[in-house]
Amino acid sequence: QVQLVESGGGLVQPGGSLRLSCAASGSIFIIHVMGWYRQAPGKQRELVASITSGDNTNYADSVKGRFTISRDNAKNTVYLQMNSLKPDDTAVYYCNAMILTTGHNSLNAWGQGTLVTVSS
Repeated sequence: QVQLVESGGGLVQPGGSLRLSCAASGSIFIIHVMGWYRQAPGKQRELVASITSGDNTNYADSVKGRFTISRDNAKNTVYLQMNSLKPDDTAVYYCNAMILTTGHNSLNAWGQGTLVTVSS
């Protein structure tokens, strides 16, 4: 019904940058909030950043000033620009979207996850 497809993960050295993308498709009427979560080995999944349809943003304290979230509503796509990456940023990053479908159902959708590894 609705799919979220992520891309852009990979291996990067400390201090480097990566840009994640997540495109939503399917029976979408409107996407209220899009966000990125991450889960490191042995840790709980945590919110990294989120953005509303009105472009209001929210960031975890650990990424403020280094990560930037943005979205293209016409493409139902959310981006996460990650700069000054640290080894502690290593995790699987998951895209999330709060969606109202064309059938007027509320849906909390998740992507499959993309691995980000920060290591020298």
